[in-house]
Amino acid sequence: MRRSKNILITGTSTGIGLETAKVFVNQGYIVFGSVRKQQDADSLSKLLGANFRPLLFDVTDHESIDRCAAELTTELKGDGLACLMNNAGIAVGGPLLHLPMEGMRSQFEVNVFGLLKVTQAFASLLGAQDNHPVAPGKIINISSIAGKVAMPFIGPYVGSKHAVEGLSAALRRELMLYGIDVIIVGPGAIKTPIWNKTSEKEMAPYANTPFAKAMMRFQKVFIKDAVKNGFDADYLAKEIFKIFKKINPRVRYSFVPQPFKNSFISRNFPQRFLDKYIGKALGLIQRTKEYR
Repeated sequence: MRRSKNILITGTSTGIGLETAKVFVNQGYIVFGSVRKQQDADSLSKLLGANFRPLLFDVTDHESIDRCAAELTTELKGDGLACLMNNAGIAVGGPLLHLPMEGMRSQFEVNVFGLLKVTQAFASLLGAQDNHPVAPGKIINISSIAGKVAMPFIGPYVGSKHAVEGLSAALRRELMLYGIDVIIVGPGAIKTPIWNKTSEKEMAPYANTPFAKAMMRFQKVFIKDAVKNGFDADYLAKEIFKIFKKINPRVRYSFVPQPFKNSFISRNFPQRFLDKYIGKALGLIQRTKEYR
């Protein structure tokens, strides 16, 4: 069966999405990339050339997603998608006890509900229909090390990525019906603008809470240092292309600098040990009298 040369990537204006779009375009694929602003659509079209086709939608705007899916179906004229890469995401920070609920909602609207809505809207182009004209496509969901390891002060992001992990596994098993594979990519810190937005400025509303000092330590010890030593987005983009090309890919891929320190220990050591390690590093361990 013929394979499509069309790829859909959400969140292509910066970071992983942009770099992955570059790789696929350079390999001769036609990339349909979602952006939220016409300005980004114009600049990316100029940068990436004729094989990049911008789709103007926000993953939280379900009507715009449906509209773009209908327009793309018409444009492809019986062709389909070889891959949907759900990449669009944000990172909301703050101590969970003081976090406004709208922060949690916006986190899940983008990283979880938006991902699922995009998947539903474009599923038929991946092969979720009778008599699909081309080989079934793949879905690559961008998760994170936070989908397996929970750190304080980025609880909304951690929760959303844990949700992505579970949804991806369930979806993979359901979509066996159509031959559509679902693959998780869970990177550690990547040098992308997403972490510039989870900054000291965003933490400012919590300056008068008991967590203020620990949050500042977290920014320095875990965020700034991790991103500084993280992979470049173009490296991850090349690895994603390799995964896409695999005939029998694994269900999950992890890309973490210093994997023993940053992944193995946190996933395999006793959780109480990690609690004490993180608590000591951030000054979160309570010093109280012994209770009787």
